[in-house]
Formats: sequence, C-alpha cells, structure tokens
Amino acid sequence: MSKKGLSRLEFLKAGAMSTAALGTGALGRTFQKADTKKSSYGDAKNVIFLVVDGMSAGTLALADLVKQRQYGEKTNWIKLYESDREYHRGLMDMASLNSVVTGSASAASSWGSGHRINNGAVNMGPNGEVYKTICEIFRDAGKATGLVTTTRITHATPSGFGINMPARGMEDEIAEQYSERNYDLLMGGGDRFFSAEERSDGKDIYQIFEQNGYTVVKNKTELSRATRNSKLLGIFSKEHLPYSVDYNTLPSIQENVPTLAEMTSTALDRLSRNDNGFILQVEGGRVDHAAHGNDPAGLIYDQIAFDDAIKEVMDFTDGRDDTLVILTTDHGNANPGLSGLGSGYGDSPGMLETIQNYRHSFEWMYGELGYHWSDDSLDGVTVKQLMDLVEYAMNTKITREEGLMLKRSFQGEFRSPFRNRQQPAGVLSGVLANYNGINFISTSHTADYVEIAAWGPGSDRIPTFVRNTALFDLMVDMADVRAYATG
Repeated sequence: MSKKGLSRLEFLKAGAMSTAALGTGALGRTFQKADTKKSSYGDAKNVIFLVVDGMSAGTLALADLVKQRQYGEKTNWIKLYESDREYHRGLMDMASLNSVVTGSASAASSWGSGHRINNGAVNMGPNGEVYKTICEIFRDAGKATGLVTTTRITHATPSGFGINMPARGMEDEIAEQYSERNYDLLMGGGDRFFSAEERSDGKDIYQIFEQNGYTVVKNKTELSRATRNSKLLGIFSKEHLPYSVDYNTLPSIQENVPTLAEMTSTALDRLSRNDNGFILQVEGGRVDHAAHGNDPAGLIYDQIAFDDAIKEVMDFTDGRDDTLVILTTDHGNANPGLSGLGSGYGDSPGMLETIQNYRHSFEWMYGELGYHWSDDSLDGVTVKQLMDLVEYAMNTKITREEGLMLKRSFQGEFRSPFRNRQQPAGVLSGVLANYNGINFISTSHTADYVEIAAWGPGSDRIPTFVRNTALFDLMVDMADVRAYATG
C-alpha cells in the first residue's frame, strides 16, 4: 500500500479485510452478526448519503446533550451507536487537493466524482478536467436522483454531487446547469438564482424546469399537493432556509417552509417509486453557517433538525437490505464545546440548559440591526440597543461592559489576540459563553478527521480510516453502475 492511501482497486477489498481485523473498540467497528455474508457488488439498489455540513465532534455532542435535556431522548445518531443495528463507524480524511483544510465544494466533489480537487471548484480539476458526477452516473444507469438541502440548492454540497463548475460561487450558472441535467428531485433554497426578476441576466430558470416536465413548488402547501408522477423542483426561500431556532419561534416560517425531515420524507417517497433504485443526498447545510457565525443555538437546533432527517432514513431502511446509507460530515468548523465551569464544573449543565430559552439565531438579530456578517462595520448602534436585543433574542442579560465590547466589534474597533475572533460573531459568542458555557476556537473550517457511520450493503467494506474519494468508488460499485462512470 502506498503512503498516499488505498488505490481504487485496493479500496473495497481492503475495506472488508480491515473490518475483519478490528478489535472490540466501538470506533471503526462494524457491528455485524458472525454468520452474515459479506456484501457484494450490486447489492445496493439505493444509496442515501446524509451529510451535515461543518459538524465538529463537539457539535455532535452538544446536540445530543441538549436533545436529552430538552426532549428526553438521545439523538438518532447516538442511538445508532447504541443499537443492535449492523453498522460501521470510523474516521475519514477530508483533505482537498490543495489543502488539509477543505472547503465544502471540494469535500462534496471528492464524494461526487472520486477526485480530490482544489478548494472552491466543483468536480473540476486544476487544469480544467471535467469529472462525471455521481448523479449523472446514477441517472444514466436508469436510477432516480435527488438532492435535498437547507442551503441554497445551488450551494457547494448539493452541487458537489451533480454539477461541474470552475467556481462554487457561480450559482446563476449552477442553477442553469441543473435545468440541463434532468435530475428527478431538487429541494432547498435559492430563489434568486432561478427567478427572472432576481437574476442579472433575466433568465427564468423556473420556466425552463417547467418546460422540461418538472413540478415547481415554493411552499409547504404546494409541496403537499404536488403530483408524484413528475420531477420536482422545490425552492422555499430566496436565500438559504431559515435556522431551526427561528423556525421554532416564528409561525410564518412553520406554515411555509418544510423541515429537512419533511423534505427527506418526500424525497424518499418519490424516488423509491423508481423500480431501478435511486441515489439521494440530504444535507443539513446550515450547521456549517452557524459554526462560521459562532451561533450556538443556530448550530445545535439545526443539528437536531438534521437528526430528525436521520430518523426518516432509519425508518425507510428498517426491514430492507437493499439500501446503503452513509452518514457523515464534510469537515469540522469552529470546533465548539461546552467548557467545564464552576466548582467541580458544576455550573456547566445549567449553563447549557439556557440554550433552550433562545428565541432566535444571530442571523435574525443581525437582520434587526440591518447588519450582514460580510459588512466591515455598523454605524449608529448603541450599547443599550445591543443589550436589549441580546436579552430578547437569547433570553440573556449581559453586562454593560459586555455590551460595549459588542458595540466595538460591530464598529470594527474591537481587538483580539486571534484576529479571527474580533468580528461580531466571535465577540457575541464569547460574551454569551459566560452564560451558556459554549465557546468556539475560530469562525472557520478545521482540519479534523471526520466522523463517518454507515449501514446497509457496502458498509462492511469501509475501512476504519478512509480517504474521502473512496466513498465514490464504494457507492458506484455497490450500486453496480461503474459501467456508466465514463463518458
């Protein structure tokens, strides 16, 4: 074996061997009955790829702790590890072609094309190489294809399974390319890249989809009434879908925007009607945004919403032996954690429980201030205004000194030894950490080896420690669509 990792031909064979060699530790162990036959190529009629964008290990733990305390049960992800379901657990190296710290586009492209690419590109090599995507492969093999996300559907992760683009920011072009690719189901946000009124070129991408036989829906009611016999484009927001913490508070959002679990259920119902099988990617994308924004409630409740989607997939696969499910994240982000505070760390549990009282996300608060995270500064904001807004949105009374730190950060005047932490997101989360105990190390991606779990045919072939690109080969071969991977 080379130092660069497993070759494609070595991967599936080595995966089965590494499983047999594992000890009794939970990490990397495949829980499988001794008399169960190893999976073979073609055993996976369906593939479901669940990816929560930007989940550090601390995010997984925080969501589980909050769900236990608020809802009286563990997350479905942790329940999987405690169950008698046959599954694999391990770690994955998510490096891109040009960095050990990966971006979401290169991460998704490693799964979507089997190639490591430079950060920022989508399924295209550094010299303009265009790699056939996994959704194209499954489509050409006669299988149904679906992409579901809480971000704009034109965003990095869904694009990584079905689009070729030199830069992930070319979302006008990505929307247009989707209209040409003939995938069966697309759901998420991003109206401004489909609407003629919003696009700079005035093209009506919705009309193109409709002419191609798609049903276009823009709210929860239209989704529930959509015919099941047509392809579906569901765009439920101008930008990304709202954070779950805002969804939980605002009835107007609840009435119009489907949850990730609801979209997942709809996707499974529609795609499973194809007798040849399907591939479905489901992304909890706003976990990444909340991590970038150091927003603890945005992070935790979107992670819990993603966990609800996991349950939909678990229910779908119960009693089936024809569906490979991969559950993972594309990279760490900001690495949040609950700190041990107080005598004997006794204050930490109560501090964490304050998250349950948060009404809104940082994004909502910024909207009330007329501020965007990309702005250099915000003029005219007062200390009292910030203190009052934090008290309402986060149900937390901060001190005047903390309010002054916030004001300085919004005005671009706050200084931190780590410059990454001196913008409003870092300062606001740092102030709130005095009350909720949750702190972040940065506002950017990290080079963590990421958590991966899997079940169904092919899960037994995943090595304990796996390179990201190997999952492409696993999905293609277990679904027996390798013959469609070229051209």
